[in-house]
Amino acid sequence: MTEPSAVISPRGVERLRAGHLWVYRSDVRSAQAEPGAVVRLTDERGNFQGRAFYSDKSQICIRLLTREDVPVNRDFFAERLCQAAAYRDVVVDHSEAYRLVYSEGDLLPSLIVDRYGDYLVLQTLSQGTERIKPLLAELLGEIFAPKGILERNDPKVRLLEGLPQQVRILAGEIPEEICVKENGVRFAYDLPKGQKTGSFLDQRENHAAARRYASGDVLDCFSYHGGFALTIAGKCSSVQGVEMAPAAIESARRNQAINAISNVQFREGNAFDVLKEYDEADRRFQMVILDPPAFAKNRDSIPAARRGYKEINLRALRLLKPGGYLLTCSCSYHVTEPLFLQIVAEAANDAKRMTAVVDRRTQAQDHPILLTMPETHYLKCLIFKVLA
Repeated sequence: MTEPSAVISPRGVERLRAGHLWVYRSDVRSAQAEPGAVVRLTDERGNFQGRAFYSDKSQICIRLLTREDVPVNRDFFAERLCQAAAYRDVVVDHSEAYRLVYSEGDLLPSLIVDRYGDYLVLQTLSQGTERIKPLLAELLGEIFAPKGILERNDPKVRLLEGLPQQVRILAGEIPEEICVKENGVRFAYDLPKGQKTGSFLDQRENHAAARRYASGDVLDCFSYHGGFALTIAGKCSSVQGVEMAPAAIESARRNQAINAISNVQFREGNAFDVLKEYDEADRRFQMVILDPPAFAKNRDSIPAARRGYKEINLRALRLLKPGGYLLTCSCSYHVTEPLFLQIVAEAANDAKRMTAVVDRRTQAQDHPILLTMPETHYLKCLIFKVLA
């Protein structure tokens, strides 16, 4: 039987040699493979270049799995999963909810696996991982023995692969609510309906970092289910969480009740409006936290994103007492850290505040950043101290 194969252009070869894992359709000369197959990659002279997932729909036609001439089989994927798990044993502490597999960052492109205590949530985001989904579920069951495995395959990116959006249980059972600890605080998760795979796990370490600087009265904007607010509450006089989505407010209050925390108040509102309201009322805080959704979904939206980030950071800086802290985030991949620093610098100048960078952070370590693939680095979290 002939092995599935694909021939890539010199530009595609150079891209892989530079350490990237993707080859775009425009650099695939030919392919003899079914959708989602693992293909043998060669250059135009027939030289072996690696093995990869193949997609016949997406512009990301090739996702490299290995440069070595080795079988990509059950043992291959089992080893990669075990390597990912061993790394989490090193970097995850005091948390039962974390990312177990971060796609390209773990050399398992288009595969996401998140752990919530005894339960796993799986996303297969390309034809390649979709094709081996039964094998992946089987391996996850054998290696980790979860009580249940859920597929949260509802991201829109699957449509680019010609795949349906679906949410269903692959193994075991999934309760309506799962309560597990993150940084010592208990959170309730709705795995089938919550954001992403149930929550935003990439901010886990930043929640803990915020606690280091928190004190006095704190304003937490875009609070979602209270990750920052509830983690820092024990260090503060009071915390107010602002969130626009009623369902998220309900979830945050549920988490507050689970932990019997009394000094946090959640209010429904638009963060831009609330920041303006408090500025006009001359209300001041010891810390302001900004964790907005992505303002820049693509390169074309960068100018509008710059304006949005500048406005909320300017208003937040105006609300801070001297010696107070601003924790500000951007999860927009297209807004780089240097650009984000520039935006906050402009906001600080307009707000007439002297600020110092005291912490430059990114996504949690269970979301490893592949050095040669900038797409794996998306979250920026900066902590500033207002000097005057």
